[in-house]
Amino acid sequence: MRELNHFVAGTTKKGTSGRYGDVFDPATGEVQARVPLASRGEVRDAVEAAKKAFSEWSAVNPQRRARVMFNFKALVEENMDELARLLSSEHGKVLADSKGDIQRGLEVIEFACGIPHLQKGEYTEGAGPGIDIYSMRQPLGVVAGITPFNFPAMIPMWMFGVAIACGNTFICKPSEKDPSVPLRLAELFLEAGAPAGVLNVINGDKEAVDSILEDPDIQAVSFVGSSAVAEYVYTRGTAHGKRVQAMGGAKNHAIIMPDADLDQVTNELIGAGYGSAGERCMAISVAVPVTNKLADALVSRLKPRVESLKVAPPTDPEAAYGPLVTAAHRDKVVSYIELGVREGAELVVDGRKHKMQGYENGFFLGGSLFDRVKPDMKSYQDEIFGPVLQVARAKDFEEAIALPSTHQYGNGVAIFTRDGDAAREFASRVKVGMIGINVPIPVPLAYHTFGGWKRSAFGDVNQHGPEGVRFYTRIKTVTARWPKGGVRENPSFVIPTMK
Repeated sequence: MRELNHFVAGTTKKGTSGRYGDVFDPATGEVQARVPLASRGEVRDAVEAAKKAFSEWSAVNPQRRARVMFNFKALVEENMDELARLLSSEHGKVLADSKGDIQRGLEVIEFACGIPHLQKGEYTEGAGPGIDIYSMRQPLGVVAGITPFNFPAMIPMWMFGVAIACGNTFICKPSEKDPSVPLRLAELFLEAGAPAGVLNVINGDKEAVDSILEDPDIQAVSFVGSSAVAEYVYTRGTAHGKRVQAMGGAKNHAIIMPDADLDQVTNELIGAGYGSAGERCMAISVAVPVTNKLADALVSRLKPRVESLKVAPPTDPEAAYGPLVTAAHRDKVVSYIELGVREGAELVVDGRKHKMQGYENGFFLGGSLFDRVKPDMKSYQDEIFGPVLQVARAKDFEEAIALPSTHQYGNGVAIFTRDGDAAREFASRVKVGMIGINVPIPVPLAYHTFGGWKRSAFGDVNQHGPEGVRFYTRIKTVTARWPKGGVRENPSFVIPTMK
């Protein structure tokens, strides 16, 4: 069994708290490693290391910081296969999906390579008589990220890529379920030329999270996870004077209009609903066909496709998806399937009995499909986060747009149609943060910004893109005058104006 460590001040550090968590192999159900759970003192050691590194790193000019990003990108690409295998072994997603996880993180690193341009301020010459005004975007100091199990490569890179490029130093607290990839990324970042202490990884549970939220030297916290914890992180962090962006849960709808290509829609729903075992905050979990006729046709197409999904170990190149991350999470998803049945939804395909020969103890679950799901059902209102697609029928466009708009979550939504006017109206009116038009998983590219509405996001500034640069910097504005000589005879007691 492997014993994992923390990564602080450029070196691995053994845990000293005496507390450990189990890291499972989701395909076999066996414990493959144990991860130390940091004490407050260990978190504080990481903060001190990051604080010490900040004075040097923040003084490095933006072009040299960008070169470290370029080097890191190259190293991750060189080690892509190793990282993907490591990710799949702890999370359970298939290897191709793990490589996609890493690649989407690298796209933010590529964006961060442009930091010399991104961090520029503004300048006004002659704002008044002999007066110039200019602004500077300066790093905050020590910042932290608390990342989820479902994207152990992408989301850490979303956070630390922009933060470190801006001149901050970073503490990453990854999920204790699959921490090995963030630890390896920190090693590669050091190899890329970053000084020791610029990127630190501390493993832990709630004690580590609370330590981060309360530490007076941590200036900002970025979080991705469930909405209940996101709200807690936002409330606790801001109460301690921190800048916080906390991304929560989702219930992403796909609206299918009568003019959509149903064969294409079926393909998109299968991939977006069941890829990565549905453990994506941008997964499509509710399909909303408009009219009963369309719904009948859609369900008849989906049923055989869901029944034939190949669920297999992550190393199987033909697998649609692999096991769920833990037995506890699989059991939680099963409980929601049982709840949906009790609430009266029609279980068209039941994935609960899926078993694999030779992997009987793995955390596998077949695909499930519900029809005739109603908005008042708890199984509809809650995020299931598993390989479960629900069909909620709508009689017309107005009812369809109301479903995602009135839901407690507002992360992503998609519409499938050939009608540009309907798509344009939908994008304008729907109360959701990220919209896909004939795109099932509308995750914006790295040079745009990621963030939902309502209980899907707490805080006013989104992740990555220009919003990320704004989050990890504070603006300083300078008004300068260089007098030609002489002293004013009398002081002015009137606020200066530019007349």
